[in-house]
Amino acid sequence: MGDGSQEYKDKFLKVYSQLLTDERTEIIVIIDEKPYTWDRAYDEIRNETELGKEILNKLHDLGLL
Repeated sequence: MGDGSQEYKDKFLKVYSQLLTDERTEIIVIIDEKPYTWDRAYDEIRNETELGKEILNKLHDLGLL
Protein backbone atom coordinates (compact mmCIF):
# COMPACT_ATOMS: atom_id res chain seq x y z
CA MET A 1 0.00 0.00 0.00
CA GLY A 2 1.42 3.34 -0.97
CA ASP A 3 0.49 7.02 -0.84
CA GLY A 4 0.01 7.19 2.93
CA SER A 5 -2.23 4.14 3.02
CA GLN A 6 0.04 2.32 5.49
CA GLU A 7 -0.18 5.32 7.81
CA TYR A 8 -3.98 5.32 7.46
CA LYS A 9 -4.07 1.56 8.05
CA ASP A 10 -1.98 1.89 11.22
CA LYS A 11 -4.26 4.64 12.53
CA PHE A 12 -7.37 2.63 11.70
CA LEU A 13 -6.05 -0.48 13.46
CA LYS A 14 -5.15 1.54 16.55
CA VAL A 15 -8.65 3.01 16.77
CA TYR A 16 -10.31 -0.33 15.95
CA SER A 17 -8.38 -2.14 18.69
CA GLN A 18 -9.71 0.31 21.29
CA LEU A 19 -13.38 -0.07 20.32
CA LEU A 20 -15.83 -2.02 22.43
CA THR A 21 -17.17 -5.12 20.68
CA ASP A 22 -20.65 -3.59 20.36
CA GLU A 23 -19.25 -0.46 18.70
CA ARG A 24 -17.61 -2.53 15.97
CA THR A 25 -21.02 -3.33 14.47
CA GLU A 26 -21.84 0.35 13.93
CA ILE A 27 -21.66 1.89 10.45
CA ILE A 28 -18.56 4.01 10.01
CA VAL A 29 -18.57 4.90 6.31
CA ILE A 30 -20.71 4.73 3.18
CA ILE A 31 -19.05 4.00 -0.16
CA ASP A 32 -21.06 3.85 -3.38
CA GLU A 33 -24.27 4.05 -1.35
CA LYS A 34 -23.31 0.92 0.66
CA PRO A 35 -22.79 1.16 4.43
CA TYR A 36 -19.74 -0.45 6.04
CA THR A 37 -19.33 -1.24 9.71
CA TRP A 38 -16.08 -1.12 11.65
CA ASP A 39 -15.92 -4.95 11.40
CA ARG A 40 -16.44 -5.02 7.64
CA ALA A 41 -13.96 -2.19 7.15
CA TYR A 42 -11.44 -4.08 9.29
CA ASP A 43 -11.77 -7.19 7.10
CA GLU A 44 -11.30 -5.21 3.90
CA ILE A 45 -8.37 -3.20 5.27
CA ARG A 46 -6.63 -6.23 6.80
CA ASN A 47 -6.87 -8.07 3.48
CA GLU A 48 -5.60 -4.98 1.64
CA THR A 49 -8.41 -5.02 -0.92
CA GLU A 50 -9.19 -2.13 -3.25
CA LEU A 51 -12.33 -1.51 -1.20
CA GLY A 52 -10.17 -1.40 1.93
CA LYS A 53 -8.02 1.29 0.34
CA GLU A 54 -11.14 3.25 -0.60
CA ILE A 55 -12.44 2.97 2.96
CA LEU A 56 -9.14 4.22 4.39
CA ASN A 57 -9.04 7.17 2.02
CA LYS A 58 -12.65 8.06 2.77
CA LEU A 59 -12.07 7.88 6.53
CA HIS A 60 -9.03 10.09 6.13
CA ASP A 61 -10.96 12.59 3.98
CA LEU A 62 -13.67 12.70 6.66
CA GLY A 63 -11.03 13.47 9.29
CA LEU A 64 -11.58 10.22 11.17
CA LEU A 65 -7.96 9.09 10.70
